[in-house]
Amino acid sequence: MPRGRLRIYLGAAPGVGKTYAMLCEGHRRRERGTDVVVGLVETHGRVRTAQLLEGLEAVPRRTLTHRGAAFTELDVDAVIARRPRVALVDELAHTNVPGSRNAKRWQDVDELLDAGIDVISTVNIQHLESVNDVVRHITGIPQRETVPDEVVRRADQVELVDMTPEALRRRLAHGNVYAPEKVDAALANYFRVGNLTALRELALLWLADEVDEQLDRYRAEHGIADTWEARERVVVALTGGPEGDTLVRRAARIADRTKGAGLLAVHVTRADGLAGGDPALLARQRALVESMGGTYHQVVGDDVPRALLEFARGVNATQLVLGASRRGRIAQIFSRGVGVETTAMSGSIDVHMITHEHVKKGRERPQRSRAALTRRRRLAGWAVAAGGLPLLTAALLPSRGTPALPSVILLFLSTVVGVALIGGMWPAITTAVAGSLLLNYFFTPPLHTLTIANPENLLALVVFVFVAAAVSMIVDVAARRTREAARAGADAEVLSALAGHVLRGEAAVPSLLARTRETFGLVSVTLLERRPEAGQGPDDRSDPATWRIVATSGGEPCCCPGAADTDVDIDGDNDDDNDGGLVLAARGRLLDASDRRVIEAFAAQVAVALRQERLKEKAEQARPLAEADRMRTALLAAVSHDLRTPLAAAKAAVESLRATDVEWSARDRAELLETADESLATLDRLVANLLDMSRLQAGVLGVAAQPVAVEEIVPRAVDDLGPLAAEVKIDIPPDLPEVVADPALLERVLANVVANAVRYTPAGASVLVTASRYGERAEIRIIDRGPGVPRDAYDQIFLPFQRLGDRDNHSGVGLGLALARGLTEAMGGELTPDETPGGGLTMVLTLPVAVHTGDGPELPAELGGSLDRGGSLGLGGSLGLGGAAP
Repeated sequence: MPRGRLRIYLGAAPGVGKTYAMLCEGHRRRERGTDVVVGLVETHGRVRTAQLLEGLEAVPRRTLTHRGAAFTELDVDAVIARRPRVALVDELAHTNVPGSRNAKRWQDVDELLDAGIDVISTVNIQHLESVNDVVRHITGIPQRETVPDEVVRRADQVELVDMTPEALRRRLAHGNVYAPEKVDAALANYFRVGNLTALRELALLWLADEVDEQLDRYRAEHGIADTWEARERVVVALTGGPEGDTLVRRAARIADRTKGAGLLAVHVTRADGLAGGDPALLARQRALVESMGGTYHQVVGDDVPRALLEFARGVNATQLVLGASRRGRIAQIFSRGVGVETTAMSGSIDVHMITHEHVKKGRERPQRSRAALTRRRRLAGWAVAAGGLPLLTAALLPSRGTPALPSVILLFLSTVVGVALIGGMWPAITTAVAGSLLLNYFFTPPLHTLTIANPENLLALVVFVFVAAAVSMIVDVAARRTREAARAGADAEVLSALAGHVLRGEAAVPSLLARTRETFGLVSVTLLERRPEAGQGPDDRSDPATWRIVATSGGEPCCCPGAADTDVDIDGDNDDDNDGGLVLAARGRLLDASDRRVIEAFAAQVAVALRQERLKEKAEQARPLAEADRMRTALLAAVSHDLRTPLAAAKAAVESLRATDVEWSARDRAELLETADESLATLDRLVANLLDMSRLQAGVLGVAAQPVAVEEIVPRAVDDLGPLAAEVKIDIPPDLPEVVADPALLERVLANVVANAVRYTPAGASVLVTASRYGERAEIRIIDRGPGVPRDAYDQIFLPFQRLGDRDNHSGVGLGLALARGLTEAMGGELTPDETPGGGLTMVLTLPVAVHTGDGPELPAELGGSLDRGGSLGLGGSLGLGGAAP
């Protein structure tokens, strides 16, 4: 069954019209005769959006109960059973209610696609995982519901629903996005012009990158080498010389002239060793490129101009920056140079020749000797042989007899050596044979015949031919060894770049595959893994069903090793059975043996990176278990030590009262009863804290969120302190709105925090509890005048089962602030410490303000999170719960 197609409407912010556009598309397809159903659509009370639901069949939602409340979610089974052609599923990043089959809605959508159903969905840019931290920095509001970027990138079509910030704010002010009572807070907080402008730019740039990747795939699949100037890309060529810094900065300024332009640096390592640069300079220039937001690349090529242009066309570059030649004038007479040849072949790519202080000063590093006998050199050798011997003979004929025959032989031998150095062995041997014939005919008596009268002359000619042939072979062997050394040096530079790539932490599998493809100039590189259920067969390397694609880079991937031009088996000898049967499949050209040795190193590193990723996933899965084990150990230690004191005190008081051999006065009896009562109360609080902490760690603490009046909860929490309540002052403004919280849990939080503040407030001073509203949040501040806490120890005071400075270890288990933060996060709030002006510590308890609708209290996700998750907010194996009083 073919997989369904996914279409996503991407928006920069809520209210731009994603759901409206999705429903309009549903109506258009329905009018064309397509079977369309509504799987799940959230109207958020928007009238015009709700009107579009009329006329579309809606699959009933699935109802789930969580912590006493009923919720509705997408019924995946019902949609699959209905088998429509297209399903409309809103809010792709939504987190499903606990108890659902999948944790996230995008996983539900994936099941529908696997069932062959096309899906149309929506998502906001702030919900993409890659920009989540950027959005939080811009808006100051964390987004708890995210979707992996790869899920959206895999969509067959992503369409941007765009709107200017001013238009969106007008729509918000007219009540088309939120209810009237929410409008003012939204305009003053999340929907500020600056926030919306930044989010809009994020959406445009993210989609531009996605479109760019699609364009690259299209060009690769259709073999398009011409540059399409859809987006400015500036490539700067680095030789490893000192002028590289100047070229990089100049290229960066060129790229900065166009918003969104890309900067790429490339170094060509030639197989003949001529383009080797200073590794230290290249490393520095790479760091410079990356600091300017660019990327560094290294490719291998015999022809530097052609390699540069192939890379530039491969990345669809529009401009190429080169440095003016460092070679002197004499060297430029014999060769036009890389810059001139690149400009002549550049076609539609603009080439910038940048001057620098090293122009025409020559290379500062000695070049390695020319190793590869190119076709041009061989032709030059034959030309010297064809022209040199006749010219030498003609020059010596007028003075024939004056120089002795040995001197003439040495002159001819010099010519042979020169030809060997230029053209190699075969032109030199040919020159030696032809030279011997010319020597015999013109300079050895009897002249003008091939007869040799003097045996010494015969010996001289034989030695001449032997020496010439030996010199020719030695030169050829030296040339071969030099070529091999140069090739090894080029491979070493590539491997060095690979090692640096890994050391910089860029060893993710997709990144390594992209580096492999760029280095060897391939169309695509794919990492394949044998399916565990597939058996071994004689032709399984050509069977796509036997293999699955782990990751790929470039154009159309290879579905099996048999479809690749070059495939490299990767050794899976490790403890992880899943890493066996890995193959790196390359498409684009056949690689020679030396290239294959290098690509095997890349393949081995890819396998290591894959293994590390999988080990990291397993470690993340084991982390909650380790955290739970640590918590159980701490609980046992706390029970064995800190519960002993109140239990012993209560037991001693009761036993004293029961004693018959002592006559207690009324005052003594009252003191003993008071001691027992206080000890049992302490014991009750400690046990309750321990149990609540255990529930928090297990994620099973019940949270009944509802509108709560702060001015009612604070006095009750203070009253729980008993005699210590006299040291607390309350200043709650009467117009403070209700907050959304669990009344019992909020009272516990306030009691723990206030008790902690009273404990460390000096005699004569009091603790102040006040509150205020900030946007859609309310802040309750507990202010003390105690010794305070250093800023670098703020996190330490929330560590469970310990106290700052290990002070007073006999007054409790150190769970007061730990439990307070945990309960606060369970209610969707935050508990953070701050300095009290003039000395002391202020604990700030932040909770969402209640927004009353027909369905009860609710908050928009973009204004601070949804309340429909209850106690699951922020809970997990690592809650960040901390613990102790300072």
